[in-house]
Amino acid sequence: MLGTLTWLPYRDGLDLVGPPVAAALDAWADGPSVTVAEIDPDLADTAACCERYDIPMEASANCVLIAAKRAGETRLAACVILATTRADVNGLVRRHLGARKASFAPMDQAVEQSGMEYGGITPIGLPPEWPVLVDAAVTTAGPVIVGSGVRRSKLALDGAALGRLPGAEVLVDLGI
Repeated sequence: MLGTLTWLPYRDGLDLVGPPVAAALDAWADGPSVTVAEIDPDLADTAACCERYDIPMEASANCVLIAAKRAGETRLAACVILATTRADVNGLVRRHLGARKASFAPMDQAVEQSGMEYGGITPIGLPPEWPVLVDAAVTTAGPVIVGSGVRRSKLALDGAALGRLPGAEVLVDLGI
């Protein structure tokens, strides 16, 4: 598996997975093989986690929450990109969501509305009305790690599966 972590089938480590994530994985009818590994919660940030556990940055997918605003309304969306890139928030994301302005969602809003811990937010288990934009590069990356809904673990799955999440849209050049 990836890096020096000890990976378990997620069902054998449900105490390591956030409640909305576990519910979504259980409901994902044609879901992929997903494993979970415990990490030091102080190392939940991508660079620190990859360095400590010998995981290549190109095998790590980040999920960032975006607040898209138009006509006084704010709508949240998720962007999933490889850790070696950054989301094109003010270009592709803003245009794709039809927003006048797009920015990273404030931490308190991201945590409250996702039901996940900051540093553990993942595209799996987000509210169904949120668009999940997945960079095409993630879907061809092979096995990747993502958050688990909590800071003290990571999930591993094939990146192509993230493009098949309910509500997911695969976009070319989302990560720049």
